[in-house]
Amino acid sequence: MPLLLLFERLCLGGHVLAMAFGLAGLLFVLPHPEFILALPLPGQLAFQWSMAGGGVVYITLGAVAVALYAYRTLGWRGWLTFMVPALLISLTSELLGTSTGFPFGHYAYLSGLGYKIAGLVPFTIPLSWFYMGFVSYLFAWTGLPWGIPRPLRLVLTVVTGALLLTAWDLVLDPAMSQTAFPFWTFQEPGSFFGMPYRNLGGWLGTGMGFILVGALLGSSNPVQLNRQQLLVPLVTYLVNFAFGAAITLTALDSRFMVPVGIGVGLGVLPVLLLWQAADRQSLRRQEELTVREASPSSVHVTVK
Repeated sequence: MPLLLLFERLCLGGHVLAMAFGLAGLLFVLPHPEFILALPLPGQLAFQWSMAGGGVVYITLGAVAVALYAYRTLGWRGWLTFMVPALLISLTSELLGTSTGFPFGHYAYLSGLGYKIAGLVPFTIPLSWFYMGFVSYLFAWTGLPWGIPRPLRLVLTVVTGALLLTAWDLVLDPAMSQTAFPFWTFQEPGSFFGMPYRNLGGWLGTGMGFILVGALLGSSNPVQLNRQQLLVPLVTYLVNFAFGAAITLTALDSRFMVPVGIGVGLGVLPVLLLWQAADRQSLRRQEELTVREASPSSVHVTVK
C-alpha cells in the first residue's frame, strides 16, 4: 500500500476513533464525575487532556484525511483550488459573525476547539468547513446527471452541496451550543430550536460561496468518481453527522428530533442517493467522453 494512502487511512481511522472517544466522554463520563474521581491521578490527567484537546484532534485528523484524499483523487491543483477558498471564505464569514453578527447571528466561541484566530474563531473551525464542504461538493458533483447543460449542472452542484453542508449544521449547532458542555453560544434568542434563522442562511451562503469558487477554479479538470472511490467522503459525512445527532438526541429533549429529522432528510438520505447514483453517472461520463473523442470534429485529416 502506498505510504500516502496508508497515512490517509490512519488519519481517517483516528478521526473516527477520536469522535467516538469524545462522544463517550461527553455523554457518559462527564455527567458522572464519580467515575472520573475513581481514576488514578494519571488517568484523571489523561482524561482532562483528552476532553480539552479532543475537538482539536478529531477536526485536525479529519481535515488531514480529506486533504490527502483530495490530493490523491484530484491532484494538487484540484485539492488546493478547493481548500484555499474554503478556508479563506469560511474564516472570513466566521470572523464577521463573531464580531458583527453577520451572517450567522451574534455568537461566541468558548474553549475546547483550539487557538482562536484574532481571539475570536478557533483555527479548527475553517478546517471543519473545508473537509465537510469538500465531501458535500463531491457528492453533488458526482451524483447529479451528466446529461444536463453544464451551467445548470454547476448551479445544481453548488446549491446541492451547500444544502448537504447545512443539513449537518442542523444537528451540530444544538449539540455544540445547547448541551451542558457547550463549545459556542448564541447571544440572541434563536427561534429555530435555539438557533437564529439567519444562522441557517449564513451556512447556506458561506457554503455556496466557497463551493462555487472551488468548482469554477477546478472546472478545467472535472472528475467523475464511482462509489468505491467515494467511500472516504461517505464515511466522513456520515460519522460527522452521527456525532452531532447522537449528542443532540441524547443530551437534549425530544423536540430536537425535528431538526435531526430535517437534517436526515436534507443530508443523509440525499448523500446515500447521490452515492448510489455515482456509478451510473460515471458510466455516462465515460460514454460522453468516448462519443466526443469519436466525433468527426475530433478527427484531423492531413492532405498532401
